[in-house]
Amino acid sequence: MKPIVQISLDLTNIDEALKTAALAIRAGVDWLEAGTPLILAEGLHGVRALRASFPGIPIVADLKTMDGGYLEAEMMAQAGATHVVVMARAHEETIKCVVKAGRDHNVRVMGDNLGCPDMVAGAKMLEDLGCDYVIHHIGYDERRGIAAAGQRMPSPLDQLREVVQAVKIPVQAVGGLTLEQAIQCPQYGAPLVVLGAPLTVDADAFKTADGDLEGSLRLICEAVHSQVVPGFSA
Repeated sequence: MKPIVQISLDLTNIDEALKTAALAIRAGVDWLEAGTPLILAEGLHGVRALRASFPGIPIVADLKTMDGGYLEAEMMAQAGATHVVVMARAHEETIKCVVKAGRDHNVRVMGDNLGCPDMVAGAKMLEDLGCDYVIHHIGYDERRGIAAAGQRMPSPLDQLREVVQAVKIPVQAVGGLTLEQAIQCPQYGAPLVVLGAPLTVDADAFKTADGDLEGSLRLICEAVHSQVVPGFSA
């Protein structure tokens, strides 16, 4: 598969999310993500607004579902989401419920291994339970807490190759990547490149980053789309 660029709209109001999404699409971004802050602030209204404004674009609803899996996935599908996110740390039955809802409502399921004691095993479990994608994720609080303690901040690139090798479904790396690291993800075998804080969103204020965001996104999209992902046909 060709590499895919996804922008994480980790914003807290619909108007700013729509403006950021519009410039992202102009720049060549493939998928839009209704980030967790946007869903917390605006709920289904945020997803509906994105769907109404961008009718042909895949929309990821980053629910981080931990329980009530079928209902949450169903609600987001009915609001216009094409992808939903369930956590590996949820009960196995919850993951199965999200997968069933995905099949029933034609929505793809992304399983997130955030917080797993064994990240590789967590990714493999998500695949075994029927998820369509794996999100290999080092969390915001985890990264900041470790850095504040004076230790090396962990990166999803640390185990990305091992996760990619453990599963047959596409992988996405998330969590504090630099611009250069995000662009490198396809070379690790991870075709889904997500851009969020701090690349496109201010990591402290959860607002659109300053500067020429559209120009930067265009350069990123060109760099990512020009690559061939190892292990995937072009």
